[in-house]
Amino acid sequence: MSDSSPLPPVRLPAEAELARDALATPLLSRAAKLARWAGPQTRVGAGGELVDEQLPAAAAELGFTDADDDGDAAAYASEAWRVAVDIGLVEIVDEGSEDSEGSEEYGTVAVGDELAVLTSGSPADILGLWLGALDTVLADASVPDLDDLVDAMEEGGEIDFSQLDWDPEAEAEFLEGVLGNLYLLTVAEGGAGEAPVPLPALAASMIVPDDMGEPTDDILEQVSDAMMRLDDQFRLLDPVGLVEFQPVDEALMADIDADEPVAEPVDESDVSRYGMVRLTPLGLYGIRARMLEAGVDAPAVGDLADKGADVLLDATSGFPQAAAQAEIEQWLARRAPLDAARELLGAARGADEGAPLRRLRCQQALSLVGTEAEPALRDVLDDPQLGGLARVWLAEHGFTDVPAPSEDLVFWLTVDTIAAQLSLEGNSEELQALVEGLAAQHSGFFAAAWKVEHPATADVLEAMGRLHPDKKVAKEARKAAFKARSAAQ
Repeated sequence: MSDSSPLPPVRLPAEAELARDALATPLLSRAAKLARWAGPQTRVGAGGELVDEQLPAAAAELGFTDADDDGDAAAYASEAWRVAVDIGLVEIVDEGSEDSEGSEEYGTVAVGDELAVLTSGSPADILGLWLGALDTVLADASVPDLDDLVDAMEEGGEIDFSQLDWDPEAEAEFLEGVLGNLYLLTVAEGGAGEAPVPLPALAASMIVPDDMGEPTDDILEQVSDAMMRLDDQFRLLDPVGLVEFQPVDEALMADIDADEPVAEPVDESDVSRYGMVRLTPLGLYGIRARMLEAGVDAPAVGDLADKGADVLLDATSGFPQAAAQAEIEQWLARRAPLDAARELLGAARGADEGAPLRRLRCQQALSLVGTEAEPALRDVLDDPQLGGLARVWLAEHGFTDVPAPSEDLVFWLTVDTIAAQLSLEGNSEELQALVEGLAAQHSGFFAAAWKVEHPATADVLEAMGRLHPDKKVAKEARKAAFKARSAAQ
């Protein structure tokens, strides 16, 4: 997650809603229960962990009965206690210790200062505690199975990592990378959105090279191994509210444990049996917070609401259409329509390479502004860069006394629009259709277009030559582009 290019902006609920979600997560709820249950009689070991004798009482406090699996109940209680200690819901007063003869002396605890935050803190404070809990769980998720750790334990209590074939840093980076990919799949236009992602696809995104055709058996085996690691890890991450996870079907475990690669392709009707995962809104918030802390540019819709129109138009130029629309709506909500229109039009001027796309986003923003903005649009009717879009806006809003544009203005606006579409979409099918339509409607288009005094004229004509399917028309476009470049020299 260290790529320098900005990610698409994420749409997040309000902090108050996210804080409510955080308080309702099973893990934070359990940690709070144990923090309120703890008292002077509670005993902890040298690492602040609950002593074994107190785990049954802690599990019972969390609602686990004698009918529950003792191992699972104790594990849930131990995990919740560890989170309570890590985020300050519980304070260790005296740490446990061992004397020279190996006898353990237990430590004591008290209510932590952060416990009150859960009931009286601000949404931001509550989310801060939840992020602390997430850090603890992510650290746990990167640790091998306890049985493997015991097997790798040397005399003296040290772990022989070479026996585990486990690199703590690499494991943590792998999980961060998986979560980063899941985040991108969620926020990207045309990605998964709110739909769950199949676990094999997520594992493959980390292992299968982009330029690989048919995956080899070795690659498929690596995907299977990664999938099973992720199955264990997402089971841990579900209770903290980061993800909603459907685990791998237990009936498939035998084949996967037998080192048989996952069949490719997986039948669509069966794909859910291999596990499905999606980031919750709280999970999107958490991963974005970690990205920002790591220096990754991870914008959220609403970040630009208090910025100037110049920043808005520049930033949304690189956004997908739906994200740009959402950002612009929030920006407009804070401003009077007439003031917003004047600021947008002022920011849309320019002859630089990014100016056409800024003007396209300006048009998009102005389409959301009501008729109160009319004076701002009339003020720029004679502006060579803005007069065309002003006429379009006035006509679309039902004003009939709009002066007709000159032929020069029509051609300038056409070049500007195509330049913006090229920046936004490249050689898309929609742009090709636009090019074909223009050439068909105006028999002398290229004879006039090369004379347009626009910085992008030659580039636009060259693109039209690439895009038009008729060889004769394409040749005309290329000739016009050559003339435009010669005239500009």
